[in-house]
Amino acid sequence: MKPAARLSAAIQSGPLASRNFRLLTAGQFTSTVGDYCYAVALPWLVLSTHGGPVLLGTVLACYGVPRTIGIPLGGVLADKLGPRAIMLTADVVRCGLLVVLAVFATRHLASLAALGPIAALLGAGEGLFIPASFTIMPALLGPDRLQAGNALNSAAVQFGSLLGPALGGVLVATAGSAPAFAVDAATFAVSALTLALILPRARAILSATGNGATGDGAADGPEPDAPEPDAQEAEPDAQEAEPGKPSSVWPLLRHSRLLQVLLVVTVVANFTTGGAFEVALPSLAHLRFGATGYGALVACFGAGAVIGTLAATRAGGLQRPATVACFAYLLSAAGVCLVPFLGGLPGAAAAIVVLGAGSGFGNIIMITLLQQWAPAALLGRIMGVVMLASMGSFPISVALSGVLVRTFGPTPFFPVAGAVLAVAILGALSQHDVRDFGTDAARPAEPVRQAEPATRDAPAARLEPAARDELAARDELAARDEPTAESA
Repeated sequence: MKPAARLSAAIQSGPLASRNFRLLTAGQFTSTVGDYCYAVALPWLVLSTHGGPVLLGTVLACYGVPRTIGIPLGGVLADKLGPRAIMLTADVVRCGLLVVLAVFATRHLASLAALGPIAALLGAGEGLFIPASFTIMPALLGPDRLQAGNALNSAAVQFGSLLGPALGGVLVATAGSAPAFAVDAATFAVSALTLALILPRARAILSATGNGATGDGAADGPEPDAPEPDAQEAEPDAQEAEPGKPSSVWPLLRHSRLLQVLLVVTVVANFTTGGAFEVALPSLAHLRFGATGYGALVACFGAGAVIGTLAATRAGGLQRPATVACFAYLLSAAGVCLVPFLGGLPGAAAAIVVLGAGSGFGNIIMITLLQQWAPAALLGRIMGVVMLASMGSFPISVALSGVLVRTFGPTPFFPVAGAVLAVAILGALSQHDVRDFGTDAARPAEPVRQAEPATRDAPAARLEPAARDELAARDELAARDEPTAESA
């Protein structure tokens, strides 16, 4: 088969065959470009109006604290109201806030009273959006396409993170911060539009299967990869907890050894790599490679992440996917250790590519496994807890890393951080729950409940497995004790 034919077949049979997925991914890519325009424009606005680094740090804190608080709340709301509704609302509100910020920029208003509230609301919107964005994917793609869909969506975001800073830099350099804020507002509007267009398609799926009223989109028919109607995000009742299943994330946190281990590893991983990438790496580059070298290293991490996420699209069907992901993380840990020791900028760049590739590959697999493992009614809350573990440790990580780098220098920081990360991953691999994650043996832990006594009148299908076994054994004993017709 020719390459063009293979590409066409992959598109027709893969996640890109889903109209909903294409809309979501296009919106996420566009919004990411705008986010990085904002990331360039905001510091420039503050510093160019003589605000100084203290004001900039305060405004960034106004953004970061509400974002951290909003992440677990966003998970709860995604489960209660549906992830699409939360994402759409967050995008619309942030679009309006960026319009106001663009007006402030044209008037050179850069005081804390002007920027602080807007930054806080933007951060809160981002916090609500993050867990919902991970929750919506299983409602758009079937299990066989979920991992590839996560990988393609993540790759689009990575490409956006490479394009956005360049576009933002050009806009700010040529026209100031206001046009960059306006572009960010426009990208939020595009993202909101793509999310709004998902709903008619989901209704068409529901109506085509007889579980919803026929709408205008029903003529298109269901998509080939759509999950069953009760998994659709657009149906609010689909998020209700099933009888006998945990109705809160806290029982899972108390009883699931798997979730506990994953959260600990997530905290350690982001604690070490956050400090290495955000503090130690720029310090090392300042001493050895200069600003151009530092920019090249950042670009190498993005390139490695894209390589890893795209490789994950071809990694379906692994017998032990979590184990493979952990080995990818170990490869990343080795990359962290070797950054200062491979002979200058080319060696450091190679190590950073390995770090990005291993992280990107492992993240896609583990996120997909969590989406498939979590109870549907708790998916938003579980993803909120995981994202909080991932991002909540960042402020402490960079603060502590700054002290360590200042005291010992950046070079020893990398092997220590890599070793700590490797120990955490090896500790996770020592747990059979982690090694079995993604296999038939892995299931969400449920709270221990008092089993109801089995009765002969209860339908066997409604009984717990242990109760069914008890009833079957009781019937067998009774049959042995009953007199036969001949003995009577």
